[in-house]
Amino acid sequence: MNEATDPVQTTRHILVIGGGPAAHRFVEALTARSQGQFAVTVVSEEAHLPYDRVALSKALLDVSADLTLSQDVWGVPGVTLKLGSGASAIDTESQTVTLANGETLNYDELVVATGSNAATLSIPGSEHTHLYRYMEDVHAINSEIAALATALGRQVRVVAIGGGLLGLEAAAGARDLGAYPIVVDGGQWLMGRQLDQGAGQALGRLIAEQGIEVCGGSFPSAITLDDSGTRVTGVELANGTSVDADLVIVSIGVRPRDELFRQANESVRERGCADPFALGERGGVIIDETCATSAPHVWAIGEVANFSGMCIGLVAPANTMAEIAADRLCGGSATFPGFDTATKLKLSGVEVASFGDAFAEAEGSMEIVYADPARGLYQKIVVSQDAKTLLGGIFVGDATPYTSLRPLLGRELTADPGAYLSASNQDAPSGDLPDDAILCSCNNVSVGSIKDAVHGCGTCEGKDPVTELGPLKTCTKAGTQCGSCIPMLKKLLESELAKSGVTVSRALCEHFEMSRADLFEAVRIAGLTTFDQVLTRFGTGIGCDICKPTIASILATQHDQYLLDPGLGGLQDTNDRALANMQKDGTYSVVPRIPGGEITPAKLAVIAHVAQRYGLYTKITGGLRIDLFGARLEQLPDIWKELVDAGFESGHAYGKALRNVKSCVGSTWCRYGVQDSVAMGIQLELRYRGLRSPHKLKMGVSGCARECAEARAKDVGVIASTDGWNLYVGGNGGANPAHGQLLAQGLDDETLITYIDRFLMYYIRTADRLQRTAAWLADLEGGMQRVKEVVIDDCLTLAQEFEADVAKHVENYEDEWAATLKDPERLRRFRSFVNAPQTPDNTLQYEQERGQRRPVMPPVNVGATIAIRPATVGDDREV
Repeated sequence: MNEATDPVQTTRHILVIGGGPAAHRFVEALTARSQGQFAVTVVSEEAHLPYDRVALSKALLDVSADLTLSQDVWGVPGVTLKLGSGASAIDTESQTVTLANGETLNYDELVVATGSNAATLSIPGSEHTHLYRYMEDVHAINSEIAALATALGRQVRVVAIGGGLLGLEAAAGARDLGAYPIVVDGGQWLMGRQLDQGAGQALGRLIAEQGIEVCGGSFPSAITLDDSGTRVTGVELANGTSVDADLVIVSIGVRPRDELFRQANESVRERGCADPFALGERGGVIIDETCATSAPHVWAIGEVANFSGMCIGLVAPANTMAEIAADRLCGGSATFPGFDTATKLKLSGVEVASFGDAFAEAEGSMEIVYADPARGLYQKIVVSQDAKTLLGGIFVGDATPYTSLRPLLGRELTADPGAYLSASNQDAPSGDLPDDAILCSCNNVSVGSIKDAVHGCGTCEGKDPVTELGPLKTCTKAGTQCGSCIPMLKKLLESELAKSGVTVSRALCEHFEMSRADLFEAVRIAGLTTFDQVLTRFGTGIGCDICKPTIASILATQHDQYLLDPGLGGLQDTNDRALANMQKDGTYSVVPRIPGGEITPAKLAVIAHVAQRYGLYTKITGGLRIDLFGARLEQLPDIWKELVDAGFESGHAYGKALRNVKSCVGSTWCRYGVQDSVAMGIQLELRYRGLRSPHKLKMGVSGCARECAEARAKDVGVIASTDGWNLYVGGNGGANPAHGQLLAQGLDDETLITYIDRFLMYYIRTADRLQRTAAWLADLEGGMQRVKEVVIDDCLTLAQEFEADVAKHVENYEDEWAATLKDPERLRRFRSFVNAPQTPDNTLQYEQERGQRRPVMPPVNVGATIAIRPATVGDDREV
């Protein structure tokens, strides 16, 4: 195919056909490399300056939204942009392109970036539908929804045909414009090209919870119209049913715009010549690894380019092709490595990500799956046969692992694969990413490039270090498109700055410039009570998986709100959404609170009855509580009704809150005990139960120096002495054990509780998200001495405020399960599906071991399970 252009020849004319993101990236990359050796002309049929199609949903909601890509490139000498007139013909022999307005342009090198058109339906009435592809499309949808709402005097029914990324975005946009959205999809589950069945089912439930109706399993056969034949009334389906509709949006995929290449081939055939362009069987012009076509001096990039038999409509490969074509024209040797098909759904309240060999098609591959489709949670990673090399993954409902796993694609994992699934409740493995790992696949930015920029950005005067996320994004282009890599980008920035001794930005995420501590204070002072209020007042964008649960925790701490009420439920962490801990087989555990470890025989009998009735595996936890395993989602309300009626409360084993206060038997029975540790343990647990914090909290009270409650391994540890209570803080067990440090000694009961109040509120207000007290204490300037000054000496004059905050919490506390059981609407969340049967689920398999039922992992994923399974060879995955 094409040879690289001689880099020493000057003033060669590069003609670019297409004015989309791929063309924009190509010109940007070329001008950065070429140092004025080319004259560049860009021809676009659209009247708009090149804009970001990834953000098209913004223009649907706000027709004034500016999606224009950086205009700096159009001011570069030698670059010309022609808007409003596309190309109509290519002549490879004369090396000319004819425009629709009749103008003819010469070229030395031609780069075609015509992209794709939205696929259309060939059914009766399809001419009355809307497409979802260009700026004019979304503006038209916005206007018609508004007009229909006025004309009809009711909520407009909008049907989006297509259950892929754009179809779901269109439906969500219609909902946000006040319409009633319905998704019609011929597949058995949503996003069938990116998700397997379990993930698709989980997504379907999440989409339904977002107020979007889904009609799946049958293709549309006709668009029905009113008697005048001008207004849409519905969509008929192939299965004989119909869906009422006032407006129909078609988003069933894209087709490469390769008509220029087909016309060029037909033109030379008339003269008996061979086709200049090789075309793919399913469309698109075939390119090689240099992005060159089979015609000399003609290149193709983006969605029109067919590589290895595929055309892909994603940002990342289009950008990579643009960079490669620019590099080759400047004498470089870059090659296209193939398509990165990773996707992430940009739908508020729904997390979906897919990357790599998501369907485990590689020979010998295995799938590690954690699934609960009933609750909209599905996590899977695909690994090699030896379970060491990461091949791909799918995440629905909680895509937290996606950002850290995606750069490791094709590399050996450093821990057991299951540890990388956030739903497994294991501490995620940590470690530096290799320099050649791609952190931002949209812009093909490696970890090494980001590190170099942090330590001396080449675009900054004097190559100054980059200390903030915004400039780092500008310098490297990482995180500037889909944004899924931003959490990892932020983490890498902080890590590199810390190594250099540079002060690290404490911004919570890209949506909030404030740290968690500053945001806590801002929310408290402003008296805000909802996520939307916080975002509007202090943030930007729509939020992410960093700021949403953080703000949920802040609001819960300040207002003691019920976690799952409208506007709050979607912000919560995985376990909080079910008020229970999900286990590895997809069932849930139940942990009733047993304050201080004291329990009556009657209450023990209730727990025994519940365990026997529901067949629950029973175990004493490390915190000396009773854990009941194996409950299904729909069983949780019935189980908790029996427990609440018997006087039990939620033990908050699922929350970032106080878990328990462990105590020894103390002076009540023990001959060594010097104080009543049981009574103090009960008092502390009842005082701080449900108090939301940056991370989980554990406490312990020992009745003497023998320390049977292991209090110094707790966030707050109390040890009795003959002089009073000794108070230790900042202890942690787990992966990074730390002994608590002595805060004060010889305290009476009242002073002990006062100091604990102050310590907890100081920690809650100032710690980073997911930061345990040990890490917070280690990071705190002044360390334990500073804690003593604040808690004991009241150097900040906040002691009364801290104490009042705790008193308010104690006064307003309501058990979450008791509140749930009182409200039928809240109970609806715990139905596995709409017509859930009342008989036990028989899809899970169990065996008897040591006198109790334990789950057996099935060979394939069914219902809510975790499974390690070989991939099925020859699966029919046609959509």
